[in-house]
Amino acid sequence: MSQLRPAVLLMILLTLMTGAVYPLLTGALGQWWFPGQAQGSLLDIGGEIRGSTLIGQSFVRPEYFQGRPSATSDSPYNALASSGSNLAAGNPDLDKAFKQRIADLRAANPLAAPAVPVDLVAASGSGLDPEISPAAAQWQAQRVAAARRLPLEMVQRLIEENTSRPPLYFLGDPAVNVLELNIALDSVPRP
Repeated sequence: MSQLRPAVLLMILLTLMTGAVYPLLTGALGQWWFPGQAQGSLLDIGGEIRGSTLIGQSFVRPEYFQGRPSATSDSPYNALASSGSNLAAGNPDLDKAFKQRIADLRAANPLAAPAVPVDLVAASGSGLDPEISPAAAQWQAQRVAAARRLPLEMVQRLIEENTSRPPLYFLGDPAVNVLELNIALDSVPRP
């Protein structure tokens, strides 16, 4: 019985420290040091929230670049349902989905090379990946340039300007954030 009181007090103290003080402190420090990231890395263009740089979006119009397919369950790019498809590599449903995606991409991009970049066909593990490879962006460049009536070189330059590179080559691959690229395209005056 004499050990019960210290155990209960210690439990209450640790609960307050780990359940209240620590989360409030780290949240306040995050808001202070990294306000943009703490608010979800939202892109605010002219007072309008266009999306988050951390979560992919569905772009289906021909004048926009498309990102990786989303495998979220009820609707594409639903951040509340983040998950992969959980289909095994040998699953016939996965093969059927890949073939359909490739056919759709080739139909939408008739001038592109026959080999479709894998990141336009395979969904990411979270189903929310906001980035594609520069090769996947270049593969779509002719369609976007034609739909916007822009010179192909201008669209390729925008891809290059919106490609992020890791500080050291072995720390990752170059990537293009699809939302940022599409916003950059929207800022170009149309002919």
